[in-house]
Amino acid sequence: MNYAAIWLRTFLVGFVVVSVLLVLTLFTPVPYGDLTRIGRLSDAEFGWQQPAPPAPPADSLKSSPLSDADVVVVGDSFSMTLYWQSTLVRAGYKVSTIYWGQVGYLCGDFSQWLQRAGFRGRLVIAESVERLLDERVRKSDSCATMGKKPPDVKAEPFIRPLVGVPDLGLNWSAKLTTGLITYRNMKAVYKSHTDLQFGDDTQVRFVPDGCKQFSHHLCERALFFKEDLTNGPLTAQTFEHMVSFTRSQPIPILWMVIPNKTTVYLDPSYSDTFLARFRPSGLGPDLFAYAQAARHQVRDLYFPNDTHFSMHGQYALGDIMLKEVQARLGVAKAP
Repeated sequence: MNYAAIWLRTFLVGFVVVSVLLVLTLFTPVPYGDLTRIGRLSDAEFGWQQPAPPAPPADSLKSSPLSDADVVVVGDSFSMTLYWQSTLVRAGYKVSTIYWGQVGYLCGDFSQWLQRAGFRGRLVIAESVERLLDERVRKSDSCATMGKKPPDVKAEPFIRPLVGVPDLGLNWSAKLTTGLITYRNMKAVYKSHTDLQFGDDTQVRFVPDGCKQFSHHLCERALFFKEDLTNGPLTAQTFEHMVSFTRSQPIPILWMVIPNKTTVYLDPSYSDTFLARFRPSGLGPDLFAYAQAARHQVRDLYFPNDTHFSMHGQYALGDIMLKEVQARLGVAKAP
């Protein structure tokens, strides 16, 4: 066999392999869930099917300037759509939202820092997901100053949520091997009768009565974030840090602690030591008990392919937080 024939055969084999990989990747659904994306799993099987609720009015999905605000929210990704805050806005409160990622931690002069930036309101809502709260309150309780840079309040939502199951077309932007990896991962899922993990952070775990609680095709299983477990539970010491910081602040703080998806669906007692102190304290609403009940009443309370509350869950959070705010500030004068 001459060298030209060898080269031609090698080229044709390579061309066929690349073509197969390309076609496989192009027809692999573009992931729209955080956990399907990082775990390289198929949203055709793990993507939610329950219709999303109608979006709030556009004028309620705005952050007010800090100088106009009645309430400041310090939140994480659970607050980035402004959906739950929109319930407060429609009730007549002016709400500014800033994020932990912008400020780092809430230091000793946090209230004064807000006031220097123009805040004249009467309440701060500190929203944090369970898995990150302990670090946030430990470091907040030990740092002294926020620095001189004022908070940057963006009027528009940081994230605009999907209003329905997306049709994202062919998967042009993915790496060539994405389709093959996703195919192999899903093949392992189909064959397995036990919990699995893909990549560093995505867990596929069986959920008791899963199909009553989730709408995706493989509803007996759902995706979970490994950090829910590796970051550890909240403790009595977590609570003590919250109390210490809250007492140090001239502006009242309402704590909004979002339970991990893993805690809600698989391990309700995970942070019980913390909750035994938090529940009777009056520092904030018991969203753990709410989520435990609501997961049996609201299908896709959390997205099956993501670690966050769905838009159904975000609306429910808004109703709960509105009652908490009204209990502290009274009914807004201009709903």
